[in-house]
Amino acid sequence: MANPAPTRSFLQVASTEEVAPPLRVVQIEGLVVLKIIKHCKEFSPALVTGQLLGLDVGSILEVTNCFPFPIREEDEEIEADGANYQLEMMRCLREVNVDNNTVGWYQSTLLGCFQTVELIETFMNYQENIRRCVCIIYDPSRSNQGVLALKALKLSDSFMELYRNNNFVGEKLREKNFSWMDIFEEIPIKVSNSALISAFMTGLEAETPVSQCDFDRLQLSANPFLERNVEFLIECMDDLALEQQKFQFHYRNLSRQQAQQQAWLQKRRSDNMARKTAGEEPLPEEDPSNPIFKPIPEPSRLDSFLITNQIANYCNQINGVAGQSFSRLYLMKALHEK
Repeated sequence: MANPAPTRSFLQVASTEEVAPPLRVVQIEGLVVLKIIKHCKEFSPALVTGQLLGLDVGSILEVTNCFPFPIREEDEEIEADGANYQLEMMRCLREVNVDNNTVGWYQSTLLGCFQTVELIETFMNYQENIRRCVCIIYDPSRSNQGVLALKALKLSDSFMELYRNNNFVGEKLREKNFSWMDIFEEIPIKVSNSALISAFMTGLEAETPVSQCDFDRLQLSANPFLERNVEFLIECMDDLALEQQKFQFHYRNLSRQQAQQQAWLQKRRSDNMARKTAGEEPLPEEDPSNPIFKPIPEPSRLDSFLITNQIANYCNQINGVAGQSFSRLYLMKALHEK
């Protein structure tokens, strides 16, 4: 008679559970994209947020629905009403058999200014309940240049580990080989539609090969967008200079403390030589109660990393818009010559 299979406890089963594959693609339905764009453009330049609903299927995060959050103010009662509004919306969607699983949130931004401490804190709050969540960033000002400025972001695992332990000091960052580019991970976005919607959109296509969107891409004036980017870039450079001054002040204090420690140590050694000559026991060469031996805390590098990330974002935007503007100008020049 065959022996029965050994029973395993829940902990044993949980320990041998397969690790979920990494997130590769965020698949968004076209209707969700239109809802996000409509909500962000209606309230622009004010910043708005909303909830993303969908399913987490293997390496694909499907976003099938969304709803906007009411504009919040700095009031506890209004924030409580916003939480109740979110729960009520989830309950209503569940009653009509619509996907009500939270997979993240979306938010609007102005000229790509989204890499802030508040965004990281929101990510960490979502991560407490949702293993994999994303943030969809939409920039209406960038989209006016003829580009769909929509991106999906998540925090890297290495950054979340450092953030939980609050280890944003030089030594820990060098051990992890962590740089400012490793904070966020951009996930590719794939827009999907059902077969019926695709057939309906095909029927709505205009007979002319050129649409209004194509004409918008030929807009020659990019000065306002570039000016705002340069203004924000200068502000970020000033903020980065202030962060560098903090580190310079820290290292000056550290050098001053080390000099005081060496002077104290030499004095103690000379005193011990005199005591030894007098036949007395030497004093210890370290005194923890002395304030000069108290370690000086190193300032966190998180703010400087975020500012550097934002500077790189502004530079990429300026580079992209300037390159497109030159292409359009050369095109118009060729047309005028003909």
